[in-house]
Amino acid sequence: MRIAALVVVLSVAFSPLAARADDVSAAQGVIRAQEQAFVRDDATAAYSYAAPAIKQIFPAPDIFMSMLQHGYAPVYRHKSFEFGDSTTEGSVIAQRVHIIDGNGEAWEALYTLEQQADGSYKITGCSLLKAGQAA
Repeated sequence: MRIAALVVVLSVAFSPLAARADDVSAAQGVIRAQEQAFVRDDATAAYSYAAPAIKQIFPAPDIFMSMLQHGYAPVYRHKSFEFGDSTTEGSVIAQRVHIIDGNGEAWEALYTLEQQADGSYKITGCSLLKAGQAA
C-alpha cells in the first residue's frame, strides 16, 4: 500500500515536468517542420507555422519567404540544424538552435513559440546571431 501511495505522489509531483517535456517536443516539432518546409521551398507550409502576429507583419507566404531568404539565410539554407537548450515560461517556449550555414559558419538561433488557443504552438520570433557574438 505504501508503494502505491508513493507511486501516486511521485507521478503527481513529476507530471508538470512531463507536460513541459511534451510541450518542448511539440515546439521542436513545429520548428523542424518549418525548417523542412524551407528545404522544400514550400512557402505555404513554412508560413503556416508562424504566429498570428508574424502573419500581420508578413501578410502572405511569398512576402514571408522573401524576408526569410534575405534576412535569415542561415535558417533558410544550412548544412546542419540542431536543437540546443530550451526554456518554458507559461505558454511560451524559447528554443535555441545551433546552425551551420552553407559556408560552414556557425550561428545561434533563438526561436520563441507560444501556445495557441487550440493547443498548438506557433513561432512568434527568431533571433539569429553568429556563434560567439553577444546577444
